[in-house]
Amino acid sequence: MSSGEHEASRVLRERDYRWEGTEEEAYKAEGTHFSGARRQTLVGRPAGQEAPAFETRYFEVEPGGYTTLERHEHTHVVIVVRGHAEVVLDDRVEPLTPLDCVYIAPHAWHQIHATGANEPLGFLCIVDSDRDRPQRPDADDLARLCADPAVARRIRT
Repeated sequence: MSSGEHEASRVLRERDYRWEGTEEEAYKAEGTHFSGARRQTLVGRPAGQEAPAFETRYFEVEPGGYTTLERHEHTHVVIVVRGHAEVVLDDRVEPLTPLDCVYIAPHAWHQIHATGANEPLGFLCIVDSDRDRPQRPDADDLARLCADPAVARRIRT
C-alpha cells in the first residue's frame, strides 16, 4: 500500500477537553433514559475517513447526569479522564476517579453517573467499529438489577 492509499497519521490537539478537527455530537437521539451527556469521536467514523476496527470516543457528562442503562454483545473499555463517577456493572456499583479503567464485558448491564458537584465527568470509550445495538432493560431485567438496594438507588431509566 502506498502512502497515498491510507490515512495519514496525525495528532489531535486538545484544549479544554475538546479536540481539534472533531465535532461535539449529541450522546444519542432525544430521550429521557440519559441526562447531560455529549460525545466526540476522536478516531474512527465519523471523525475522519479512516476505518480502523475500533473507535475512540470522548464522552462528557454534566454533574448529576448519566448515560443510558444498557447492555450489548460487544465489549468496550472506559477510561475516566476527569471528574468522579459511579458505574453500575450488573449487580454492583463501583466508584470511579481519573485514570480508572473499566472493562465492560459482553451482556453486562452498565450505566455511568457523574457524581462530582463542580466538574463534568469526562471519559474515553474504546469500542469496536462494527458492533451491535444497545439493549435497554425490560421490567424483569430492572427487577433483577434492583434487588440490590445500592444498585436500585443509582439506576435511572
